[in-house]
Amino acid sequence: MDNQDRIADLSIAAIRTLAMDAVQAANSGHPGAPMGLAPVAYTIWQDILRFDPADPLWPNRDRFVLSAGHASMLLYALLHLAGVKAADSSYDTIGGPAVSLDEIKRFRQLGSRTPGHPEYHRTSGVETTTGPLGQGFANSVGMAVAGRWQAAHFNRPGFELFNYRVYAVGGDGCMMEGISSEAASLAGHLKLANLCWIYDSNRITIEGKTNLAFSEDVGARFAAYGWNVLRVADANDRARTAEALRAFQETSDRPTLIIVESHIAFGAPHKQDSESAHGEPLGEEEIRLTKRNYGWPEDAKFAVPDEVTAHFAAGIGSRGRALRTAWRSEFDRYGEHFPELADQIIRMQNRRLPDGWDKDLPVFPPDEKGQATRVSSGTVLNTIAKNVPWLMGGSADLAPSTKTRLTFAGAGDFEAGSPGGRNFHFGVREHAMTAILNGLSLSKIRPYGSGFLIFSDYARPAIRLGALMELPVILIFTHDSIGVGEDGPTHQPVEQIATLRAIPGLVVLRPADANEVVEAWRVIMPFRHRPAALILSRQNLPTLDRTKYAPAAGLAKGAYVLADPPEGAPDVILIGTGSEVALCLKAFQKLAEESIRARVVSMPSWELFEKQDPDYKDSVLPPRIAARVSVEQGVTLGWDRYVGPAGRAIGMATFGASAPFQDLQKKFGFTVENVVAAAKDVLKSAGR
Repeated sequence: MDNQDRIADLSIAAIRTLAMDAVQAANSGHPGAPMGLAPVAYTIWQDILRFDPADPLWPNRDRFVLSAGHASMLLYALLHLAGVKAADSSYDTIGGPAVSLDEIKRFRQLGSRTPGHPEYHRTSGVETTTGPLGQGFANSVGMAVAGRWQAAHFNRPGFELFNYRVYAVGGDGCMMEGISSEAASLAGHLKLANLCWIYDSNRITIEGKTNLAFSEDVGARFAAYGWNVLRVADANDRARTAEALRAFQETSDRPTLIIVESHIAFGAPHKQDSESAHGEPLGEEEIRLTKRNYGWPEDAKFAVPDEVTAHFAAGIGSRGRALRTAWRSEFDRYGEHFPELADQIIRMQNRRLPDGWDKDLPVFPPDEKGQATRVSSGTVLNTIAKNVPWLMGGSADLAPSTKTRLTFAGAGDFEAGSPGGRNFHFGVREHAMTAILNGLSLSKIRPYGSGFLIFSDYARPAIRLGALMELPVILIFTHDSIGVGEDGPTHQPVEQIATLRAIPGLVVLRPADANEVVEAWRVIMPFRHRPAALILSRQNLPTLDRTKYAPAAGLAKGAYVLADPPEGAPDVILIGTGSEVALCLKAFQKLAEESIRARVVSMPSWELFEKQDPDYKDSVLPPRIAARVSVEQGVTLGWDRYVGPAGRAIGMATFGASAPFQDLQKKFGFTVENVVAAAKDVLKSAGR
């Protein structure tokens, strides 16, 4: 064995033993996958990856995504051994080590940088939060798309600023999840040659052997998707792994799947291919035997030989530093030739909008007939997108209905042969669409995606992860209520708004008219660390006369007083969102005719309202006014916090029905008469 092989084996053993020791110390975690994949991960990082540990934010770095997030110790060991530096909380400044040895010793402990599954923002070098299987694979498609788009948009003759590749590692569970199939199908269609998935085929899941539930030919499936499929028969064969990775780099017309057969070498024969190693610590005796098998000191814990860190520094450290330094120099020269494009790159990387991004936003005149908020949103979106070149997105095959197509000259379609287009076609793939949006945002594109509100259920796991990562993804959901009418209860969202509001960090906005839509976009676009869901109507809504009612700018505070009685303090408050605000205004007028003083509050966003100071909130919903009625065409879950014990929430208690919209309004009580009656009832209950 020559010295290079010796130090490689030593480095791989260091990865494996760190994983074993960390899981054992935590008495929690998954040692098997990190141990089996250590040779493959070592080859990628030490020999292939274009990544500078001293600057993990370098825009043209290769991305390494661990879709099999339960194997987190594999990534933490690599980050430690490679000496990856940390960024501060704003992701702007490079500091000390991202993962120190002390942090590895604190694996899965409160406040550590080594949580049970990798978390973006918490640990530098972690490109995305993974854990729910298949999500990382789908995120990697977004990253690859972003790389292709940035190359098409920014690269110029003599300046190849963007040419990074994306490597994603996952296992049998990732392949079983439907999201990976959705994402792989789209990646093959788009011929994303900068994308490589490494499939750890070890035939083990939590329940045992995969043949309990999984027997398909994954390679044949991916070949049918249009992928280049390669195989490595033994994960320990570093030469064959390197050969497969080079073949990926030389493939220019399709993404690549490398199927790696892994086998974990434990100390005791009974442990071979044991499912127990997948999801629990090995135990002290087994660790000693396994370390003996590796030729490692049996009683040494968290041992990292100096020559291993020196080896990584001479490999990925030296290579990455040279590549990043050359890129920075090239970028400086690029800025001299193309200052406007260079400014765009800087703003993108810092999630800053261009100057004048909101110029020319429309002001919609009063109109009793009005228009659907999906229509006014499409107008606003196109206005903003002209001013923000990296705002791009599409829909899950519903752009004609969600009005999310960019129609101005030069917008174009993102396709295999034209990766500079800004209209993206996700197909009927809501789950993959949203995870791909997360990947685009992780690459600093400003993405939006759209669909019918009812299908937010299909996207929910990725919406949740986007909120967890604090990504400023824009979700546009239309057909927001029983206003869908004849399509019936399968397509009428009644619980979806409430469940979206339940996701921490997600800002949900349901504007009442075209001018509230303008203000909603004005609020959303400056977000740097919050996703937003814009909830829009299919049916026309009147455009309110703002000379009679309060300005739509009140939307920025989440809720505002839209109308008050001309004289005297209000006795009852009517609170509406979206299409129901106009209904509240009609009830307001009817109550006025009966000398009942009412206030109408438009409440498009609970999340924004809750961020206001107590004085403002009390000015909108005075505590002394107990008589309150909320009106929203969805379940009433949560409305008790605003209407109080003496109030009434008018909403949906069933899944809806198939009928013309007007008939549904009457059936489910969304009428002036019912709102007025509810107002009178709560006034009576309040003793007024």
